[in-house]
Amino acid sequence: MSTYDAVVVGGGHNALVTAACLARAGRSVVVLETNDRVGGFVRTDELTLPGFRHDTYATAMPLFLSGAAWADLGTDLTAVGLEFRNTTKPTGVSLPDGSATFLSTDVEATIAEFERLAPGDGAALAALLDEFAPLAGPVFGLFAQDLAGAQPQIRELMGGDNGFSEFAHLFTMSARHLLEERFRSPLVRAMFAPWATHLGRGVDDANSGLWVILVLLALQAAGMPTPAGGAEQLALSLGALITKNGGEIRTGTTVRKIVLAHGRATGVETEDGEFIGATTVVASVNPDQLYLKLLAHEPDAVPPLIRTQAQRYRYGLGAVQVHLALSEPPCYPEPLAGVGQPHFTTGLNGVSKAINEAVRGLLPASPTISFDSPSELDPSRCPEGKAVARLQILEVPAVPRGDAADEIGVDGEWTEDVKNRFADRVVEIAGQHVPNLPDVVLGRYVISPRELAAHNVNSGPGAPYGGIHDLAGSYVFRPLPGQPSHTTTVPNVHLVGAGTWPGHGVNGGSGHIVARKLLD
Repeated sequence: MSTYDAVVVGGGHNALVTAACLARAGRSVVVLETNDRVGGFVRTDELTLPGFRHDTYATAMPLFLSGAAWADLGTDLTAVGLEFRNTTKPTGVSLPDGSATFLSTDVEATIAEFERLAPGDGAALAALLDEFAPLAGPVFGLFAQDLAGAQPQIRELMGGDNGFSEFAHLFTMSARHLLEERFRSPLVRAMFAPWATHLGRGVDDANSGLWVILVLLALQAAGMPTPAGGAEQLALSLGALITKNGGEIRTGTTVRKIVLAHGRATGVETEDGEFIGATTVVASVNPDQLYLKLLAHEPDAVPPLIRTQAQRYRYGLGAVQVHLALSEPPCYPEPLAGVGQPHFTTGLNGVSKAINEAVRGLLPASPTISFDSPSELDPSRCPEGKAVARLQILEVPAVPRGDAADEIGVDGEWTEDVKNRFADRVVEIAGQHVPNLPDVVLGRYVISPRELAAHNVNSGPGAPYGGIHDLAGSYVFRPLPGQPSHTTTVPNVHLVGAGTWPGHGVNGGSGHIVARKLLD
């Protein structure tokens, strides 16, 4: 029987961050991953044609490079070969009338561009940044903390005995409220609106306005970095750190249950019956998986309220990714040249409409398309002169019940026909913004919520962000109101992953928070 200081259940990037920090500190660690390799949604494959390497799920990593995990592990990751390619224009937007704009990492360049679009919008951006500057440190500081222990910082941000603060008011705003109040240009509003969706929120949701500001600051600070060689290089590099420092990684290994004795975990049991002992268990799973599966055999360890909340755990919208192999690089409108991840949309109201359709279970008639072609920054992704592109749609129902355009027959499932007909719609819309599409398409591979669910149990029915991110599912309510943040009902079992704070995206935040807690 093997015994470790820590057994890490699951090999997503947050789990790997925890394991890398623990191994570096001299702790004995083993990572147990169900799939053929670690990384979770950080994966690179030849999906379309030989020689065309696509980031299967996640690609750019501005949240990781602007977060605490990179600040701590960046030097070590660079030493084992991790390299990022970046751009000074992280995002932009294109409208159907051919108008387009961009965001620059150079604040003055962005202010000048906004002023060109609508006199006063540049000044409005400068004012917004100035107003938020004193809050940036305290707010971003919370991303490195377990919120269950950060009540003093939260109270200070929200205001004291004399009423609520300006931040508290901003905290409640929707993205629509913020964008319509601050900016006149439809292009500026349209460029920022889709980023609320990337963070699991709708533009009309309470609290989504704050996340527009946070992503603006992250993009200006970090750009739109993507690992040279593919997103999976992050997972490979974290794995290299783990093994370099004596840790172990076992793939093709599924954990059946966490074994307890006297109210504490003593290790885990795998599907093939092997017991692996541990002083600490770190589980990269959502609370429904933890309490209804891994601890299902231990009723005394899960209070009825927590079990009920786990049964009610909610997932958000799904995602569709259309991967393309291209015979030549995409031809953008001029303002989008060099932009890392632009969006194609009809505008703020178009984003809102598509989200509303998806929330009602409908395939959007005109979805917002996030478009990226990482081979422009990293030619190693494909044969010389060719390109790879990804069209990501985050406004789709995980369980489709109909089609808003009444063109695609839908009966509750992402069948091959449904996903490919929807992909046809997406590519046709993208062709209105990228003139050489679809003529230069050599190959196509479509991923729907069905494939997301099959690859990663933490996506539930096919929702990529590890649980819903509306206000009732965020902050101290995440992952469960009765058991927030990273602690569980078992003292030496800890949660990491998108189901915990800070949630969505490739940020490494929860993995680093738990590692620091275990090393204190």
